[in-house]
Amino acid sequence: MAEATTSSSNGTIQRGPYISVITNRTTNLLIRGAMLFGVGVFLALVLNLLQVQRNVTLFPPDVISSIFSSAWWVPPCCGTASAMIGLLYPCIDRRLGEPHKLKREWSSVMRCVAVFVGINHASAKVDFANNVQLSLTLAALSVGLWWTFDRSRSGFGLGVAIALLATLATQLLVYNEVFQYTSPDFLYIRSWLPCIFFAGVITMGNIGRQLALYECKVIQEKIHQD
Repeated sequence: MAEATTSSSNGTIQRGPYISVITNRTTNLLIRGAMLFGVGVFLALVLNLLQVQRNVTLFPPDVISSIFSSAWWVPPCCGTASAMIGLLYPCIDRRLGEPHKLKREWSSVMRCVAVFVGINHASAKVDFANNVQLSLTLAALSVGLWWTFDRSRSGFGLGVAIALLATLATQLLVYNEVFQYTSPDFLYIRSWLPCIFFAGVITMGNIGRQLALYECKVIQEKIHQD
């Protein structure tokens, strides 16, 4: 790499390639975070609407304050979690030296989002004989989503870990009566909830990886120019 700064003939200081790369990386990180936050908020509003309409989740009347019949804090929390997950996945890929094995295109990412929405829709709309059958079906669909659109060990490990943490956080919220489930069958919550979280983590991870491709291209171009 060239030195960080150089002086031109007229006395002005120009940025070297290293500073330029860092600046682009920081800006790209902020842009990616904002975009992931927006996607997370949008999905939270749409998917939570399905749950509320089917009376799967119930919020106290005094916390319902939006046209989507969702507690005000749900979309920002989901947006923040989505941004963190979407930024974490490509970072872990680089740390572990485990490049994504599948060809990443936006069409594939959109299909992943559609499958995730379908899984969430099934949990709210489709009637199963019992909760065990529903949980096993959603678990199979969630693992199938990972196998189709991810297949990385880091993706699966992060998906499981974050899903367990999110489930624990949800249990604490329900225990403190922030909201409730109409028919809890597993420690105050629904037994299929970890499957939904897992599918959501995989989906946001794929979106984050796709957005990170632009940063990689910028860095590679800078290296070739040097």
